[in-house]
Amino acid sequence: MSKETPPKRPLWQRLLGQTPQEPEAPEAATAAGDRQAPARGASAPASPASKPAAPDPLPPGPNSWWRRLREGLSRSSSGLSISVTELFTKRKLDDETLDDFEDALLRADLGVDTASRITKAIASGRYGRDLGPDAVKGILADELEALLAPVAKPLAIDASRKPFVVLMVGVNGSGKTTTIGKLGAKLAAQGLAVMLAAGDTFRAAAIEQLRIWGERIGVPVIAREQGADAAGLAFEALTEARRQGTDVLLLDTAGRLQNRAELMGELEKIIRVIKKIDASAPHAVLLVLDATVGQNALSQVEIFARIACVTGLVMTKLDGTARGGILVAIAVKFGLPIHLIGVGESIEDLEAFSARDFANALAGLDEDMPA
Repeated sequence: MSKETPPKRPLWQRLLGQTPQEPEAPEAATAAGDRQAPARGASAPASPASKPAAPDPLPPGPNSWWRRLREGLSRSSSGLSISVTELFTKRKLDDETLDDFEDALLRADLGVDTASRITKAIASGRYGRDLGPDAVKGILADELEALLAPVAKPLAIDASRKPFVVLMVGVNGSGKTTTIGKLGAKLAAQGLAVMLAAGDTFRAAAIEQLRIWGERIGVPVIAREQGADAAGLAFEALTEARRQGTDVLLLDTAGRLQNRAELMGELEKIIRVIKKIDASAPHAVLLVLDATVGQNALSQVEIFARIACVTGLVMTKLDGTARGGILVAIAVKFGLPIHLIGVGESIEDLEAFSARDFANALAGLDEDMPA
């Protein structure tokens, strides 16, 4: 009697066990010996040696995300928690305490305006009184949530725009290619027809990485050889996506420093070429920010928003910094929608941004876990 074929695992289970890694540094990606992508079309299977070991995924659900978010922001929240505990244990609320608390907020990269606002909220009606650490954390979380709620907006795919073109931009090493792979996996799991375009033609590793993602999540990848014209690749990808009836086209671009005029000019060219096919595209321009760069992220947002008309933000590597408060400073200064945040390398570590969850995690609260 023949053995019964085991049922295929759900798509989300298959995806969670397959997670390419972003190269640690742009220089490593251009080292001699990197293989070039095929001239065009979907990617070929990668060699076994090129696939990283699959991590053990956490079970899906809001509690597992909350746990990962708390753990990811632990470096940012621990400094604030220590400061709050030290400042508000057996000390009355006076000018010195408030000044020290404001300094702690500034060290977390929350920004001057935000730090001042929260400090005033702590002092309001409580001056000269004893105020415990837990009460301060609660007020801190409430104030952070109030600041972040207006910008916490999920990425909405307009079904009337077909394909819905998402252009990913950012500086070197911010995690654009990895983010595209993760986002593509999530959209494909929702039943959308997704196509990836390897527009980072400067790095052979970026082309190869996107090809691997395409193979793993079962979506086509448009790619050219290393050094090809990025605007031409974008034109080809959008033309092919329209021909295939693709729902969402995710277009990667090369990392570029915001102060390099010639590179920013190339980005403008890519956008102009896309508009020749669809005047309304790109329909979303997502700026991927690396949280570990701290205050430098503010200048990145300012310049990319002006050159590329950024419509929303994705912040990665929040698990690798003690200054996760930079997200709050960006929200207050620019008011751009924050669609997604990343707190790790695994596919399940990229999730829609929640103002409440982020505020509670950054403040170091343990309660209010999602049900």
